[in-house]
Amino acid sequence: MSSDAQPTPVSAKQPVTLREVAAIAGVSVATASKALNGQGRMTAETRTRIRETAQRLGFRPNSLAQSLLRRRSFTVGLLTNDTYGRFSLPLMAGVSDALVDAGVSVFLCNVEDDPRLAQLHVDAMLDKRVDGIIATGKRIDRHLPVDLANLGIPAIYAFTEPDPGAIAFVSDDAGGARLAVEHFCRLGRRRIAHVSGPASFAVVHARAQAYRAVLAESGLPVMEPLLGPWSEAWGHEAVRKLFDGDDGTRENPDAVFCGNDQIARGVIDALRERGICVPDEVGVIGFDNWQIVAEATRPPLTSVDMNLAALGREAGLALLSLVGGEPAEPGIRKLPCRLVVRQSCGRPPDG
Repeated sequence: MSSDAQPTPVSAKQPVTLREVAAIAGVSVATASKALNGQGRMTAETRTRIRETAQRLGFRPNSLAQSLLRRRSFTVGLLTNDTYGRFSLPLMAGVSDALVDAGVSVFLCNVEDDPRLAQLHVDAMLDKRVDGIIATGKRIDRHLPVDLANLGIPAIYAFTEPDPGAIAFVSDDAGGARLAVEHFCRLGRRRIAHVSGPASFAVVHARAQAYRAVLAESGLPVMEPLLGPWSEAWGHEAVRKLFDGDDGTRENPDAVFCGNDQIARGVIDALRERGICVPDEVGVIGFDNWQIVAEATRPPLTSVDMNLAALGREAGLALLSLVGGEPAEPGIRKLPCRLVVRQSCGRPPDG
């Protein structure tokens, strides 16, 4: 081959047209179109032959043409201010799972906490004629910095504060806290402490209230919850407060229920430094079931899972119903949590 030889150009494969499908299937273009759209009157054999021909040729319908025909874009926007994706990514996986069988795509926009950026994303979604919007965030008691009312398309809220009269899905934080404390009670723990996050979070108070209620129902002493940052450092500091009491008369806890997994990891590290064995002497349970933290903790951390993927799936299905014209009652739906048991809390006496 000479040095001045030119490479053969590579041409892109042209998409298969509906006309080609019709010709090979031996029908008119109109009949092929009706068969592929589930419309028209024809024999089952003819409809099957057309669809099998289309599949064999790799025919893909023109999504733009279908959107114009049905007045739908088959896309949904997901707005979030969860910069790290800690909550929005598993929730988006659930949304996508609910919508994929309906041929609906989801695209994610991070609005941070910037009202101008949020409005730009909403305007772009409206320009793209999205079928609906799902709003989510990093906490359930804060509204995204944008108004989603009166957009002319459905809006669903998941793991964020909704507009009045909207449909929202949140995890049952009080129920999740109950799962944790009741589990400790079944394990025979009798001095259960609670270390949680900042008092400015609504979930902190919901979980603390459930903690108090379960202990009262069980006839066990209630320790005042310790509140601080959502951090390992705070979990470490909380152990000092729990085990270095001023008067030295208070019994040390034999279990610690933590407001998130990072706090729990700090608690476990601090207990290890004191020579206190987890879970033999003190059991520890976290909240969130953040696997990258829970599974890497030593011992692996028992934690309350908020079922965010299931929550996202329910939000996606609700949005599909609204897009399809089905009525739905407004209000907040609380979805149950589940307890993922690992080694940090120990086994029952007969286990």
